[in-house]
Amino acid sequence: MRSASADLSSKDIHIAVIGLGYVGLPLALAFSRKFKVTGYDTNAERIKSLQEGKDETLQILPGEIASNTLKLSSSEQDIASANIYIITVPTPVDEFKKPDLAPLLSASETVGKLLKKGDIVIYESTVYPGCTEEDCVPVLEQASGLVFNKDFFCGYSPERISPGDAARTLENIVKVTSGSTSEVAELVDRLYSEIILAGTHKAPSIKVAEASKAIENAQRDINISFVNELSLIFDKIGIDTTDVIEAAATKWNFLKFKPGLVGGHCIGVDPYCLAHKAESLGYFPQVILSGRRVNDYMATFIANKVIKLMIAKGSSVKNCRALVLGITFKENCPDIRNSKVTDIYKELRQFGLQVDVHDPWANGEEIMKEHGIVLTEDIYSKSYDAIILTVAHQQFFDIDFGTLKGEKTVIFDTKSIIKRQWADARL
Repeated sequence: MRSASADLSSKDIHIAVIGLGYVGLPLALAFSRKFKVTGYDTNAERIKSLQEGKDETLQILPGEIASNTLKLSSSEQDIASANIYIITVPTPVDEFKKPDLAPLLSASETVGKLLKKGDIVIYESTVYPGCTEEDCVPVLEQASGLVFNKDFFCGYSPERISPGDAARTLENIVKVTSGSTSEVAELVDRLYSEIILAGTHKAPSIKVAEASKAIENAQRDINISFVNELSLIFDKIGIDTTDVIEAAATKWNFLKFKPGLVGGHCIGVDPYCLAHKAESLGYFPQVILSGRRVNDYMATFIANKVIKLMIAKGSSVKNCRALVLGITFKENCPDIRNSKVTDIYKELRQFGLQVDVHDPWANGEEIMKEHGIVLTEDIYSKSYDAIILTVAHQQFFDIDFGTLKGEKTVIFDTKSIIKRQWADARL
């Protein structure tokens, strides 16, 4: 390796962060306080918006970019002089629930064309164990003409960004690190130690680091699927799931997970990556995929439950009006990736309902572009036959459900935050 890459105190270090979304932007800003950093994104509009101080992800504070030394660019030439490349592009699943590596491999090719001897490429994108070395490295080698672990090196440090969480910021979350050689692993760990206040954990290999990310989200997915299944059972019994959980939580070792919709860029996606790898090796996971099936079914259950309650109250259903409160995948953030709320919307529309969606956090243009849904601003100007609260945005705690609720209005509170006197059903 070149001395510049081996010495973190060297002024010659130049970090390029590839992809400036929820993960890449906070990372680039954090590193720019210590090193020379260029944030790169193929979306020129995104770069322009950030240069104007606007961040649609709301991951940074207003004015934070202007007061920083971070350089922003959509030109590959501006990252050609970097010696540490950190790739943070998204890794979604396709319509068949298989990992879509296209963005990751495209970013690898871009970096590969710029690689020089001694450079290090660190991946933060969520992948299955083995992906970095088996899928990405060959692309880097082919594009660069260099040899892995001789001319260039790799590291893997899985992202743990929690959108909308003001307490768990990048610096306050322990970071798992790894490298393709012991020397590189040590360097990568020291690099992240410069910005992570919570500390780092150096994994023994890149595969271990990749696997740790996959299982931490798969574990949460499975736990939520368990309480979601309980919610389905308790609905048939006629008891409230929240009441049951509160009672069970009085035992010292009970894990207090709550039922709900499971979407987003991690929990609803990562288990499929792990399952994909397992299946490629001849093992077909049972628990992981069964949990996924339960969680993916919840939107259908909610929509059908609303319809049954409407019929029970004497509504004709067809052409009735419904209001869905929230469309982002979690509270107090604008992230709509893999939101399961859209599944509820589609189900209700198929029953013939007119459906309004209100979300003070979501970007109306993005919602229209992605789903063809026009967000409703004034929820008090119409009367609704059904209201489904799907996201616990802070603004929703102030809604006057007494005014919204008519004689036949059905209210389904999927987050159990509405006063019981107003809710006809809860998860």
